[in-house]
Amino acid sequence: MGLPTQRPADPVVRARLLARIREAVLSGSPVPQQPRAVVSDSWRRSLAARVNPESDGPPTVYDRREVAELRAGHPLAETLPLLRETLVAIADEAMHMMIVTDADGHILWCEGQSGVLRLAEDVGLAVGTRWSEDAIGTNAMGTALAERRAVQIHSAEHLVSTYHAWTCAAAPVRDPDTGEIVGAVDVTGPVPTFHPSTVALVAAAAKLAEGQLHTRMRLRDEHLRARCAPALAALRGGPGVLVTSTGRVLAGEPGAHPPGELPGRLTLPTSPGRIELPDGRAATLEPLAGAFLLRLPAAGTTATPPAGTRPAVPAARPPAAPAPELELTFLGAPRPTARVDGRLVRLSQRHADMLTMLATHPSGVSADQLATGVYGERGNPVTARAEIHRLRAQLGSDAVQSHPYRLHARLTADFLTVRRELRTGHVRAAAAAYRGELLPASEAPAVVELRESLFSTLRRAVLDRDDTEAMWLLADSGPDSAGADSAGADDVELAERLAVALPASDPRHAVVAARLSRWDP
Repeated sequence: MGLPTQRPADPVVRARLLARIREAVLSGSPVPQQPRAVVSDSWRRSLAARVNPESDGPPTVYDRREVAELRAGHPLAETLPLLRETLVAIADEAMHMMIVTDADGHILWCEGQSGVLRLAEDVGLAVGTRWSEDAIGTNAMGTALAERRAVQIHSAEHLVSTYHAWTCAAAPVRDPDTGEIVGAVDVTGPVPTFHPSTVALVAAAAKLAEGQLHTRMRLRDEHLRARCAPALAALRGGPGVLVTSTGRVLAGEPGAHPPGELPGRLTLPTSPGRIELPDGRAATLEPLAGAFLLRLPAAGTTATPPAGTRPAVPAARPPAAPAPELELTFLGAPRPTARVDGRLVRLSQRHADMLTMLATHPSGVSADQLATGVYGERGNPVTARAEIHRLRAQLGSDAVQSHPYRLHARLTADFLTVRRELRTGHVRAAAAAYRGELLPASEAPAVVELRESLFSTLRRAVLDRDDTEAMWLLADSGPDSAGADSAGADDVELAERLAVALPASDPRHAVVAARLSRWDP
């Protein structure tokens, strides 16, 4: 245990103490004082994600054009005038900057004092970079998203030493409709500008943004009610309600259903039609413009409409459902995982193999191709079809489409990020995104080929660029599923190049020298 957590008021004095605390924690020495719990927890998560405390910056994930597209469709875009009024004027005076990220920690907006913006860009605090904890360690934006609450991170509380000259406070912003986090609002500046009230200011700004999102949602609800009023009136007092595309119950005919008969939100099926209510009764879901009409069964009856009844609105094609968000984590993963609209899905090896093929063939593959790529020459298309059926049950029927088999999703995948960075010439960002070999336990021919190609292409680019930091990132990429060193950690030429490039005073030099001595006959 350390000393009581009494903290100096002077931000510079406090920064020196925090630096001693961080150094002691990382070296395993006795600490002069315990770090704050939120910081300690974040350091553990960051180190578990193999973030290098001496990293020189976050990965750049999106270029300016891609950022512009993300901004245009992001819910926080409509709150920017309010956030500017609340934070940017103060930031200008206090030598701070305002940052707004998406839910994954990608910076979408940076605004504030011009001098601070220039300094920030030099250390990667710029639009398009990713500031989640697994990308760049403890920082206010990433830690606020991970903790789902407002946090302040000062100086050496940042895990990465590059940011010890900075202080920042951030708060998450939630969607008032779904309750999900849509992004974070942050105020960042040099260490001497630290003030303990900054976190309260940022939290208040986030609440104001949520209030504006709530007001806009209510306005949209009113427009929906007005537009869909004829459909409700056509029920002639029969049981039925208006439901939003996210499942919120908006309105019904007076007396159409007793109070408490329906919850405020329903889990909707992937396509209109029959739906089972929470009490087990069956109802019918009909598409409207931007919403749904839920026909409820009359008391003591099923949801089958009486003979001769007509739909409340002319038959129309169901509105196109938004493609689900699918995130694949396959690099160095002992057990591959996916996230579908934020929901964690643990995948079997076969399903991960199939998703790798689908992700790298956006135009689709046939059952024969899938069978051969996953099972080899002994592959059977019937087996592949059966596994696709099971995969759909896990991800949702809309996520994988047929004829040919292809993904219907807003896809992010760590191995695709590495390929994209390589294609755009961002070698260091590619090395930072490479957390280990692709599905190291897989023996699927298509995966083995891609695994070897991805590593060899990255390795050649890193060596050709002769970038010391990129070489270290590759050499330090994660262990495989059996705990053995990755291909990068076991690369003699890479280690020899690093031994020459790293000064003897750099702690990483000792690691490389130890590896070389272990390999030396």
